[in-house]
Amino acid sequence: MRIALIGQQDFGRAVLEAFLARGDTVACVFCAPETGRPDPLRLAAEARGVPVHQFAKLTDPAAETALHEAAVEIGVMAYVTQFMPQAFCAIPRHGTIQFHPSLLPAHRGASSMSWAIITGRRTTGLSIFRPTDGLDEGPVLLQRKVRIEPDDTLGSLYFGKIFPLGVAALIEAAEGVVAGRLAALAQHEAEAGYEGIVREAESQIHWASHIDQTYNLIRACNPAPGAWTTVDGRKLYIFDCAKRAARVFAEVKGKRIGAVVAATPAGLVVHGQGGFIEIARLRFDGGKKIAAAEAGIAVGTVLGG
Repeated sequence: MRIALIGQQDFGRAVLEAFLARGDTVACVFCAPETGRPDPLRLAAEARGVPVHQFAKLTDPAAETALHEAAVEIGVMAYVTQFMPQAFCAIPRHGTIQFHPSLLPAHRGASSMSWAIITGRRTTGLSIFRPTDGLDEGPVLLQRKVRIEPDDTLGSLYFGKIFPLGVAALIEAAEGVVAGRLAALAQHEAEAGYEGIVREAESQIHWASHIDQTYNLIRACNPAPGAWTTVDGRKLYIFDCAKRAARVFAEVKGKRIGAVVAATPAGLVVHGQGGFIEIARLRFDGGKKIAAAEAGIAVGTVLGG
């Protein structure tokens, strides 16, 4: 196949390398201009001699010209944050396909994996679909399911499951579309859901919530952006943790919600609604991630107070 790859970061690089390893021709790569660290996709493409385009907007007529000149069979979107107009998507002979890390139409939006964990889902997955001007609203070509284990974090769910499956699914879908084997089916709008990006407001811990909700939130924000609380007026981000339900009233009698009730070599134990959150790793605002046992937070300290 002769493809144009539109994407960025490690996922985009992995997709590039997977197509090239098969002997496909990646005629060009489109990735967003960098504002910080070098983009792994750009570096990998340049190292393999693949032409790279970095347009501030893909609505730029020059972007359309570059894609026309590449004369590709299909466009493949692998982790794209730029808006792609339909005129651009339609240029490849067989159109364009896009990866999304949820079972569409559930969890449309940029934080789909986080919301799947936050809302307590046991199953999620990925979709390959035809992009439209509506965010994650296009017809679906194929899907793959994955189980969310009770201790999965955003990191383990993505890097351990959805990332490798997504690379393989993009190749399978591209082959199927070019060969005329895959039909795109409209999403069932009655089951659709959209959530915004998980930022500071969404990632704040409320210790009065049930520990199941608190635990889900912390896992869904690990490794980023980090679920947070406060201690002595400072923001404190919590990462690795475990939960333990309270079994009898005597376990929680006299304990204040959000209070550190124990400090052990493994970390800090915090009283939440319905049990305890055992924190193993955290970070003070502006600092680095450290073991919770090294944080110097005393027993009796109330978090979020």
